[in-house]
Amino acid sequence: MWAFGYGSLIWKVNFPYQRKVAGYIDGYARRFWQGSPDHRGNPRKPGRVVTLLPDSQERVWGIAYEIAEEDVPQVREYLDFRERGGYSLTSVTFQPRDTSTYEPFEVMIYIATPDNQNFLGPASMEDIALQICSSIGESGANTEYLLNLAEAVRTLLPEASDQHLFELERLVRKINLKKDQEDVEIYNI
Repeated sequence: MWAFGYGSLIWKVNFPYQRKVAGYIDGYARRFWQGSPDHRGNPRKPGRVVTLLPDSQERVWGIAYEIAEEDVPQVREYLDFRERGGYSLTSVTFQPRDTSTYEPFEVMIYIATPDNQNFLGPASMEDIALQICSSIGESGANTEYLLNLAEAVRTLLPEASDQHLFELERLVRKINLKKDQEDVEIYNI
């Protein structure tokens, strides 16, 4: 079995795998439109995490992980728990970066669709950034999720031109810098 990571699975795997392959899927856009009432937020103040939306003009870079047959049941159980809260399992065709070693192949993928109870949908980039900056959950700060994802994509998948992700990273860093400056001013009073 192959699983495709396009969010935190790029930088926080936490399950056994045999191989990992960089590549992409076509026909989707990565967006911070899924609410996280547990991992990166709470029920009263959900964080924002990524999901994929159909978009024939877009490409999403990520990592495919090959899971050994004997590990499939425990990995599926782990991923079903990790991706709770609105994600559904489907399969898509993965295009490997290294076409000299791999042909395109099917991967399983978790996608949160607009009809789930935690789907937040679109908002201005500024509002999304503010929500990310002010949310924290059992897995940590929502900013950690965003910044780790942006860094992993930039480092492992330099081909990715994910304007949504990188613009949110820029806005969140700007908000955090402003907060730090305000904290210094208060401390110096």
